[in-house]
Parts: sequence; structure tokens; C-alpha cells
Amino acid sequence: MRNEFSQQIEEILQQLSNTVLITGDLGFNAFENIQEMAGDRFINAGVAEQNMIGVAAGLAKDGFVVFATSFAPFITMRASEQIRMNLGYMNLNVKAVSIGSGVSMAFLGNSHFGLEDASIMRSIPNITVVSPADCAEIVKTVFAAADFEGPMYIRLTGAVNNPVVYKDDYDFKIGKAVTIKEGHDITIFANGTMVYESLEASKILESHGISASVINMHTIKPLDTEAIDKAIKTSSLIVSVEEHNVIGGLGGAIAEYKTQFNNAPPQLILGLPDIFLKRIWMKQNNN
Repeated sequence: MRNEFSQQIEEILQQLSNTVLITGDLGFNAFENIQEMAGDRFINAGVAEQNMIGVAAGLAKDGFVVFATSFAPFITMRASEQIRMNLGYMNLNVKAVSIGSGVSMAFLGNSHFGLEDASIMRSIPNITVVSPADCAEIVKTVFAAADFEGPMYIRLTGAVNNPVVYKDDYDFKIGKAVTIKEGHDITIFANGTMVYESLEASKILESHGISASVINMHTIKPLDTEAIDKAIKTSSLIVSVEEHNVIGGLGGAIAEYKTQFNNAPPQLILGLPDIFLKRIWMKQNNN
């Protein structure tokens, strides 16, 4: 995911002269090829994400399309006040991109895991939140973001050898879910790495006589409510799956929308448990 994002940003910088990439000290291991090519349109702000967002906002104020990137907890939590005021309140054209959302940072642990980032970003007015399913969707997301006017948070999940979801071209539009598989019993909404896993789960369900729709809800905010409306009318169960805390992410967003309906089907919210994940590792090893 990180490498694909780097390649697409390099392409964007070559094509659009008003685009800037600013990073929180990821230049040496993520964007090495870009530094020489982009010149002063590549800025390494150092380990200073709050300042990075301020600089990004200033550049956006001068008409630049700015992509600002760092690890998920640092850009969304350390710089949350700056994102709230400069991107949300001022509605500036900055695309905040998290590297390693979810648990893809592995042994670096909870300091680098992106467990709460989507919930924080979607609670801020004016910010669009997108979580692409695979490398193909990163391509579409980056180019769509460059054309999109307004602040956006792009959540990159997945590590090395992230499974492929899309082998053929498809229509991608921010705010519009993609139905990958049709079913008539239950509907599974997923995003990020969990789209592939949901497709695999649907095959297992089919072997037990359960027909499941799988919908890639890549945009968490704004939600594609038409897709949810259809699921409410046609499914006996709605399932949400995400590489994020079960509180406040995709599952929470869908559940919030469903509260206005009297006869909506029940919802199963699957995600990361609301604990720091090292505790799981310790319990497993103690047993």
C-alpha cells in the first residue's frame, strides 16, 4: 500500500505542477524517488506533524493541492487540533494520508497502530474519509483526491503482499460504494484490507447455503446511504467489517444511519476489539 501510494504521488507531482507532498520524516524510507524529482514541492517536515499540517494549510491557502502524510496515530491524534481547525474549520484543500493504519505496523506496536483514526477524522466537519481496498483502489483514490476540492483523510491499511481485490477496471467515485458480489440473504459492508477477507468469508457462507452481498464502502464519510437503504430492504442481517476499533468507524457510521428506521435488520459489527492489542498477545502467550 505504501509503495503504491508513493508511485501514484510521484505520477501526480509530474502531471500537476500545483501539487505538493509534505511528510513527517518518511522521506528516507517511503519517498526516496520523489525527493530529487519534485524539488521544492517535496517537503520533509520532520517528526513534527502539528507543524506539518500548519505548513500544509498555508500552502493550500496559496492554491496548492497538498498531500500530507505520516503514520496513522501521529497525523490523526498528535495533529488532531491542527486538522480540526485548518482542514475542518477552514475547509482547506489538504489530503491527509495515513501510512500503516490498522495493525500493519506489526512489531512496532500500539504506538504505531492506527486503531482510532477513522473515528477521529469522521467526527470533524467537512473532512471526507476514504479507506481503499487494495493497490488498484489506491491509484483511483489518489487521482480522485487530487481532483477533489476540500480536505480529505485517506486511510492506508495493509502490509507487504496485500491481497488483490480488483483485477479488472471499475468505476470509482468518492462517496459511492462498489458492489463486488451480489447476494440475497445478508449484506457485508467492508473497507480497506477487510474487503478481500469479506469476499473470502462470503465463499464460506455460500458453502453453508447463505448468500452474501459484499460491498466495498471505501468512503466512510460521506456514507453511500443508498447502498445501506438497499441492504435494509433486502437483507436479514447487515455485517460491517473493518481493520479499526469497533467503536466509531465504518460499523458505527452505518449503525448511526440505521437508527432512523423502525424495521432495519440487526447489524453485526466486526473490527478490532476495544483494547490495546498487546494484551491479546500476552493472554495468548500466557495460555
